Amino acid sequence: MAINLQKGQRESISAPKFTIGLGWDTNSSSTGSGFDLDASIFILGENKRLLSENHFVFYNNLKTPDESIEHTGDNLTGDGDGDDEQIKVDLAKIDVRASEICIVVTIHEAESRRQNFGQVRNSFIRIFETNSNTEILKYELEEDFSIETAVEFGRIYKRNNEWKFEAVGMGMKGGLQDYLDKYN
Repeated sequence: MAINLQKGQRESISAPKFTIGLGWDTNSSSTGSGFDLDASIFILGENKRLLSENHFVFYNNLKTPDESIEHTGDNLTGDGDGDDEQIKVDLAKIDVRASEICIVVTIHEAESRRQNFGQVRNSFIRIFETNSNTEILKYELEEDFSIETAVEFGRIYKRNNEWKFEAVGMGMKGGLQDYLDKYN
């Protein structure tokens, strides 16, 4: 049975292969534009910086060089139930220098479309075993991010050779660029 986490909670991940599923619904927008939310992954070293530009996984770079992280592709609408985007993870292949995997969701062209996460609802991140499809954990974002255009849903980090997930739920106003500046 999956563990439902609250903001700040941490849980061990014992499965070496798992999939990160991200989902959301958008409110009816008066902005006149559809929403395009994008999941991104930042693989960081001990110094909290990207290992390389190829360790930033998103819709234009779907895999890490070691193929330990693979984005399954960009969902342009978020329509339907379940996961809107997925990222497959194989910790057995991950670069030995990696100590953290940050999971961020941003709104594409949020400023020009006058959109923010206050117009997004039912946001969640879940981790499930890739082979068995068994859900390990789930974190539903319940905060109101009325001005934020990017949210760090969670992070997977290594401590004492054990990988753990932390439910973060922290937003930023500057979109994806804020996270690129933070981790580059």
